[in-house]
Amino acid sequence: MNSLERVSAILNHQEADRVPVYPLINGVNRKYAGVDYKTWATDADACAQGYIKATEDLDLDVICTLVDLSVEAADFGQEIIYPENEAAHPNFKNHLLKDMTEYHKVKYVNPRQTPRMKMHIELCDKLMKAKGHEKPVVAFVFGPLGILSMLRGQVDIFTDIFMVPDDIKTAVQEINKTLYDYCDALIETGVHAIMFDTLFASQSIMSAEMWMEFEGVYMKPLADYVRSKGCMVMIHNCGKGIYFKEQIESMNPVAISFMHIPADCSSYAEAKEKYGKDITLIGCVSPTDLPRNNTEDVERICKEQIDLFAKGGGYILATGCEYPANLELDHARTIVKMAKTYGVYQKN
Repeated sequence: MNSLERVSAILNHQEADRVPVYPLINGVNRKYAGVDYKTWATDADACAQGYIKATEDLDLDVICTLVDLSVEAADFGQEIIYPENEAAHPNFKNHLLKDMTEYHKVKYVNPRQTPRMKMHIELCDKLMKAKGHEKPVVAFVFGPLGILSMLRGQVDIFTDIFMVPDDIKTAVQEINKTLYDYCDALIETGVHAIMFDTLFASQSIMSAEMWMEFEGVYMKPLADYVRSKGCMVMIHNCGKGIYFKEQIESMNPVAISFMHIPADCSSYAEAKEKYGKDITLIGCVSPTDLPRNNTEDVERICKEQIDLFAKGGGYILATGCEYPANLELDHARTIVKMAKTYGVYQKN
């Protein structure tokens, strides 16, 4: 099986030759391109080179185009800081929206004509042309409430939700107008799926009811639209107490990339039992632990994950969030090795 065949079988809850694997090799792949972080994050050629070389060298089964969480916010006018050795982020001292009266400033932008979203579209096009015939390419898109939080600041938006809820909803709807066109452009490249990052849909940030009111209700038509275009919908959320139930109801994804136990489960085993028959589970190796793990630790963790999730298909071994951008790739190689050896399905 090639990676496309392997992942397709797993998404259909069939046991493939082995468990697919992709330890979210994103920012760290800039090393393959030999460029600094800013160049990698803003130059489609350099970024594509990093992804392609990392995929080939590590033999990854999936390419997921997480560049950073500021891609969309930058094009709405947010000032972005590009550190030398870490992901780009908003200038936290200069948010676009200075106070709760300024949500009206959020207006539709054309993603085909803005610097960073356009670069991401070009990246997906390059990756599809280079690898799309053998590797699933998953385009990564931040959810509208997450984008808005980048423009206002997470602490302030929490206060504003209670003070000016209608203004926030109007701004989210305006962002969604851009996301429809953004998804259109990404789908035109031929990507196999769009993975929405629904950062706020977890107990670590807000209640399930609040998430449904301020983002879930807007994610439903957006996810429906992506499916109507023949593209799969996936979710990424590395928050604690992720809301599986509510997100499945609103977005009907084929797969969820996660790190922590879902809010309505007491264990990973319960998550597999409750959701693993219908949803492909992606995870859950903790990237925050990797810098202090040794090889034996990583091998043990991968075995535990495979034992928990792999039976019957519907599982991809991965880190629960991005592989550390400045960590050596030894642990990534170990994760891939474990999928190829311990993750082999035994045929009757």
